[in-house]
Order: sequence, then structure tokens, then C-alpha cells
Amino acid sequence: MSGIVPAPIARQPWSMLFPLLILVGFGSLVLYSAAGGSWTTYAENHIVRFLVFLVMAFVMSRFTKEMAMFFAFPIYGVIILLLVLVEAIGFVGGGSQRWLNLGFMQLQPSELMKPAIVLVLARFYAILPIGMIPTWRSLVPAGVMMGLPVGLVLLQPDLGTSLAIAFGGVVVMFVAGLPLRWFIGAGAAGAVLAPLAFFFGLKEYQQKRVFTFLDPESDPLGDGYHITQSKIAIGSGGMWGKGFNEGSQSHLNYLPEPHTDFIFATMAEEWGFFGGLIVLVCFALILSWGLRVARQSNDRFGKLLATGMTATVFFYVAINLMMVMGLAPVVGIPLPFMSHGGSSMMTNMICLGSLMMVSRWNRYAPRSGLAR
Repeated sequence: MSGIVPAPIARQPWSMLFPLLILVGFGSLVLYSAAGGSWTTYAENHIVRFLVFLVMAFVMSRFTKEMAMFFAFPIYGVIILLLVLVEAIGFVGGGSQRWLNLGFMQLQPSELMKPAIVLVLARFYAILPIGMIPTWRSLVPAGVMMGLPVGLVLLQPDLGTSLAIAFGGVVVMFVAGLPLRWFIGAGAAGAVLAPLAFFFGLKEYQQKRVFTFLDPESDPLGDGYHITQSKIAIGSGGMWGKGFNEGSQSHLNYLPEPHTDFIFATMAEEWGFFGGLIVLVCFALILSWGLRVARQSNDRFGKLLATGMTATVFFYVAINLMMVMGLAPVVGIPLPFMSHGGSSMMTNMICLGSLMMVSRWNRYAPRSGLAR
């Protein structure tokens, strides 16, 4: 096969690209159905966005380690500035101030911060002497770098995105080797402060989401409507589903946001347990490839970067699937590579592009010891 397939094609990470293409293609079919049998409404844009961001990911994969490390802090600083501009002149939509109107598009800087926080923390811990890792000098600067964007995003308000930023940052800090007792202590402090944060930190609608999560049947036609209809759609699909383009919950407008946050419920109604299994297997293959890239990395920066990017994609997948099945409150996080939306596609393809970049560094490391 090495003589038939050109080398540049053969050495691409097909163990990740194949399941990724399946997810995007499957998602396009579900979006076609969610639009009532129209390609142009959602599916066409979905495919075009994916192709554009796939090219971006391949371009990112050519960056050297030195380039990635050099631009880490400038990228972080620019996105912090954009988050400040959101507070000052941001576009308001759906009751939240999260976007900057650039004329040709609406930019959501908080989405860019998810991979950026992983990049900047990986850079910070890569240059930090090993002896300083168990000291406060490794915790305080990282805590400030993570806390600043989390605080700015909470002001928008956007709890789901702030949690995603914090999750990626905490994973990098954990893998960097910070003492386990610090994480246990932070978890205990969080549990103690959770009631105060709930009653005094969350908006009223965010509190309602938690109450709805705990007892969605208490108000099935009000606050519990989203999750109730989602579980009805998933359960009605059975083993094999109702058939392609035959979903009644989405076509009759019972299921809210069938093309974005609840696309998994739309898919499960028409494709059943079998379709859900395909989706889970594809995500498992992509995430396992990401962890394999992290394990194969010979340097601290690559290992932290790959682990953090994989964790960011995992957060998207886990929270969305738990949300649509009633295992987590509704926080507005789309399903990667399947939901319609440019911001989510951009963020997750940046994560995959970063992983492809580290994978390339790993491929050349045994020969030269440096990324080329």
C-alpha cells in the first residue's frame, strides 16, 4: 500500500479522520431531516463550515512547536481583550451579551478561549522548572490566567462556556503534576460554597434549570419542556428508530432546538439505539486517538497541549449527551461535529488541529528531537 498511496496522504491520522467524517456526514443527514427535508437550511452550511475548518486544521498541523509556544501568550492576550470588548460593545442576543458584530459575522470570543486557555497553560507549565510545580508559584499565576476569562464569561452570562474553560484549564494543571491534595481541597471548598453560589451567584433562569434537572416532571409544559420532549424523542426511537426523515417530535416542532443542542435526540428518534451507538463509537475513537497522541509525546508542552485539547472535546460531548438524556441541567452546549453552528465547529476543529500538530511533532521527534 505504501507504493500505491502517496506518502502525504498515507501519514494523515486516518484513525481520527474516518470517524470524524462519519460524524459530520451523519450529522448532515440529521440536519437535513431536522429542516423538514431541506439541504440548504442547515446541512449545506454544516458541510461547508466543516470543510473550511478542516483546511484550517491541516494548516495548524504544520506549525512547529516553537511557533505554538511563541504565540501562546499573545493569542491569550488578544482573546482577553475581545472578551473585555464584549462587555463594552458586545452584541446582545437571546438575553446574553456574548458576541462582537464584525459586519460579516458574529464572533463569540468565549469560544476561542476554550482552546486558548489550554494553549497558554501548557506553555506556562512547559517552561516552569519541575521543582516549582508543587509550590504556590505554579498555582497562583495559572489560577489568575484561568480565573480572568472565566469571570468575564460569567458576566455575559454564560455558565456552560465558563465551565468548559475551567475544565480544560484544570485538566492541564492536573496533568502538569500539581499536588492532588490541592484538587481535593478545591473540590471540598467548592462543595461547601455551592449553595451560596447557587442562591447568590446564579441568575433566576439558571436556578430554574437546576430545579428542572432535579424534577423535570414538576413542570412538563414549562421549564421542564425541553428535557421532557428530548427524553420522549430518544425513548420513542427504540432499537432501530422510526426511519430517516420520519421523526415526529422534530417535524411537529415538539422537540426544541432539534438542529443544535438537541440534535442527538433528533437522531435517536429516527435512528434509534443503533444510531446512538454509531455516534458514541465515533467519539470514542476520536478521543482515544487524542489521548494516544498525548501519551506518545516526548515533551511536556506537547503532552499538556494534547491532553487539554482532548479534554475540551470530551467536555462538549459528555455535557451535551448528559443534557439531552436528563443527566445534567440544560446549559446550551452543542454536540461536536453534528450540531449546526459555526462557533462550536470552529472550536472543536481548532482542538483537532492542535492534536494533529502535536501528532506531527511526535512523528518527527525520534529522528531529530525537534518538531520540523
